[in-house]
Amino acid sequence: MSDAGIRLIVGLGNPGAQYEATRHNVGFWFVDAIANASRESFRVEPKFFGELCRISLGGRDLRLLKPATYMNRSGQSVAAVARYFDLSPEQILVAHDELDLPVGSVRLKQGGGHAGHNGLRDTIAVLGTREFWRLRIGIAHPGDRALVTGYVLGRPSRKDEELIRDHFPDVHQALPDLITSEFQRAMHRLHSDRMG
Repeated sequence: MSDAGIRLIVGLGNPGAQYEATRHNVGFWFVDAIANASRESFRVEPKFFGELCRISLGGRDLRLLKPATYMNRSGQSVAAVARYFDLSPEQILVAHDELDLPVGSVRLKQGGGHAGHNGLRDTIAVLGTREFWRLRIGIAHPGDRALVTGYVLGRPSRKDEELIRDHFPDVHQALPDLITSEFQRAMHRLHSDRMG
């Protein structure tokens, strides 16, 4: 398929109210922000093991997915949607929390490892490839590996949450580039950090 623009954005997170405000759920926050800006809503789709939302951008359909499988089984939901809509890995963007980036920064990249992120690990395993796109949403590192689990499942400070959410409009503005395969332009737009 020659048109490899993004057709599916997956927000990684854990379902349930107890996880809603945690750092590990910034992927959910992100796709919720896109749906809200587009005045669309998610619907529970059992056959996709998650919630799906469809928006239209520039005459093209873009789907948003929140897996309901818990983080370590995210790939089951991603693969079900990809199969149903006949999407290649290059047409999928996975938004996730990133320990190796400072709070308030976002980075777009294709491929790479999972760096210990269970949602990425399972998605790579089930899709059988690393070549999907990632939107890495910085949450910073707690400083010690032993602290990571409690940290990602904890709530950020109000200031940190604002720093994270402040970048969502920038990514939203880059969506037209992402759906038309203008990845370099999208990267330039996103990686020119406003943190100066």
